[in-house]
Amino acid sequence: MNRLLPAALVCIAVSTLPACAHSPKPNPPTKNRTQAPTSANYGQRADALRWADALAQQQGMDAAWLRQQLTQAKQLEQVRRLMTPSTAPKKATARSWASYRSRFIDPVRIRAGLRFWQENAAALERAQQVYGVPPEIIVGIIGVETIYGRNMGSFRVLDALATLAFDYPPSHPRAAERAAYFQGELAQFLTTAWRSQQDPTQTLGSYAGAMGLGQFMPSSLARFGVDFDGDGKVDLYHSTTDAIGSVANYFRGHGWVPNMPVQYGVTFKPEGADMATLLGPDIKPTFTAEQMLQLGAVPLDGGMQHQGPLALVELLNGEAAPSYVIGTQNFYAITRYNQSSYYAMAVYELGQEVAAALRDAQAAEAATAVDPAPSAPATSPRNAQ
Repeated sequence: MNRLLPAALVCIAVSTLPACAHSPKPNPPTKNRTQAPTSANYGQRADALRWADALAQQQGMDAAWLRQQLTQAKQLEQVRRLMTPSTAPKKATARSWASYRSRFIDPVRIRAGLRFWQENAAALERAQQVYGVPPEIIVGIIGVETIYGRNMGSFRVLDALATLAFDYPPSHPRAAERAAYFQGELAQFLTTAWRSQQDPTQTLGSYAGAMGLGQFMPSSLARFGVDFDGDGKVDLYHSTTDAIGSVANYFRGHGWVPNMPVQYGVTFKPEGADMATLLGPDIKPTFTAEQMLQLGAVPLDGGMQHQGPLALVELLNGEAAPSYVIGTQNFYAITRYNQSSYYAMAVYELGQEVAAALRDAQAAEAATAVDPAPSAPATSPRNAQ
């Protein structure tokens, strides 16, 4: 979002964890670097100072305080490189769902997800009751985004947002639009820090400015962040309860429908299907189940009884045949976090894998409780040596 939203009174906590698990995919460095900005000191840049004065007037903030924050902001050339479009020839390799899936659904994430679910079961259950979002979706998001807090980012958010707001790589085809977006995010970040009396130089996040376990951008934090643990502040770094509630609130705000499946299986009529029409809307639910059937796609697993629009989702498998699923409104809601069908499927399937691991752990615990291992027989006095 590039619109400045009203800031909530939230606490921007400090992260000291390295690496960032989620942000727009970086491009490899290229030999043709973009033109360097005229000045890295935003406190001396006329464009940045005009922006700060306008924000101060709009939000009733102290202009001197805003200028001081810009003076402390550092231009990060690494961030500019990561956002610079690659000029290298693209490799002629098709996308692979199997390869993408393997990056996010592995034993490390599943084990970490199981621990996260077990340690936060009460908060996950409450989030489902309040927002209608099941635990496996929240667990899937936080696992894909940060491996449950292991990788929340090592860039100062102030530096990353200032760099992208005022020095977005001009070679990007939508540079002006992207710079405007990040100016909005920087405005929200500083407005929130001002109103909550926090030091904006201490917050770490991704190279795009995303923060906390759920990697919220500042506008999303202001709009959807919730104090789910009731301690008077929203902390997406140290409070897993706040992170759980905030992710659930984000989904509710983006159209999540309680008790609706995320996806259905699909098969195709022997005579074929109108794939051009079915795939035309991409991931946006458009067709009724009956319309999909008429176009040659047969919803499975109860999909024919689904009420509401559906989308045929194609997942390429390199040189092999593509995989297909039918996505519901809830599948589309997951893509509001990241506009990718591959991402949504990874979130969904990681959540399913962790849920299965939890069921196995509970079954093993129940079996142990019902049939404990026999204890060693006591030594009979007459046989004692």
